[in-house]
Amino acid sequence: MTSTMSETMKAIRIHQYGGPEELVYEDAPKPTPGPGDVLVKVLAAGVNPVDWKIRAGYAKGGWPLTFPSTIGFDIAGVVSAIGEGVTDWAPGDAVYADSPHPVGYAEYAVVAAPMLAKKPESLTFVDAASLPVAILTAWQGVFDHGHLETGQSILIHAASGGVGMFAVQFAHWCGAEVIGTASAHNEEFVRSLGADTFIDYHAAPFEKALTEKVDIVFDAVGVETATRSLSVIRPGGILVCIAGAPSAEEADKHGVHLAKFMAKAGGKQLKEIGDLFDAGEFQAHVSTIFPLSEARAAHEHIQTGRTRGKIVLHIAGE
Repeated sequence: MTSTMSETMKAIRIHQYGGPEELVYEDAPKPTPGPGDVLVKVLAAGVNPVDWKIRAGYAKGGWPLTFPSTIGFDIAGVVSAIGEGVTDWAPGDAVYADSPHPVGYAEYAVVAAPMLAKKPESLTFVDAASLPVAILTAWQGVFDHGHLETGQSILIHAASGGVGMFAVQFAHWCGAEVIGTASAHNEEFVRSLGADTFIDYHAAPFEKALTEKVDIVFDAVGVETATRSLSVIRPGGILVCIAGAPSAEEADKHGVHLAKFMAKAGGKQLKEIGDLFDAGEFQAHVSTIFPLSEARAAHEHIQTGRTRGKIVLHIAGE
């Protein structure tokens, strides 16, 4: 990616690792697309837990930053320009993407052409921006790593969260028995997504609330919850983790297969799942919208770990 200093855009950048106060709304060089790249005028950007972890310096191994740096992976917008060799996209196309590199909190972003997908026609740009990281993580966790099949049972932790709410929808869609954990005030929401059974994790340990062992556990909470989950999975079942995870040796003791992964970005799968949204199979749930200039407030909100649905930064009018 190259940039020209003659043109600028507004962006949220950090100049060092730290708290939400490090997010600075400022002028930044407007990028230009290189060969195989697409320049997107970003209309909305999704906010994910990984964003604040990168900002805080907790994810240096996966995403080392060169300061000043923009963050954010989820974008939805309109193609503004294309780089040499790009034939699948043209200026004016409505697109969305999970960028492999943090570029989203800005008025313009350069993304490799294969990472883009056509924005679902039934969704606004704000709704579309809430999807990419979450739906790819949920889909890959439930199906590619969890291998969930019709008639199986799955326990989904943090079922009202950004990833969990899609995992519940996907599991219900495929005909599984779905059990979701969340706090009591989210019960109606989680059941509306397709959960057959709801567990209030404040009321009692989920291990005691379950009456039978499950085939799969999908955990987005962390190592403690994931480790406790080993005892509720049938021998030969699968524990899918996107946060902390127990050791493979510990999982082996329970006869459980451990699948810890980080979602792979890609326009092809994003389009396939997006088509299901257009078919009315799934719904987006945006809980809070902030203007780009208030990214700090968005990070303060998501760091509480108590958000329902997704948070989105609205960058430009639709």
